[in-house]
Amino acid sequence: MDPNLHQKQGINHLNKVLQYAPMVAKDGAATVHLTVEDWHVVADTLFRMNTPREILPEEIVEYRLSDDQRVIELDTTALKVSVEMF
Repeated sequence: MDPNLHQKQGINHLNKVLQYAPMVAKDGAATVHLTVEDWHVVADTLFRMNTPREILPEEIVEYRLSDDQRVIELDTTALKVSVEMF
């Protein structure tokens, strides 16, 4: 499946989050903030668009929503990443 533009943007944001997270990580966890708009693009890509697992960044092992659906949690091969809105 070829991702649509919205999914491509979401995957691009996820890759940027994964690149940035190690720079702010502490004790195996990191919190990364995205704009409200970018956060929603990522949330749509992960939870609303039936995006195939194989087109997501391979370092993501598992993902879920938490904190009353305001935080995206990513379990990666190296870190636990919380993606929050600012």
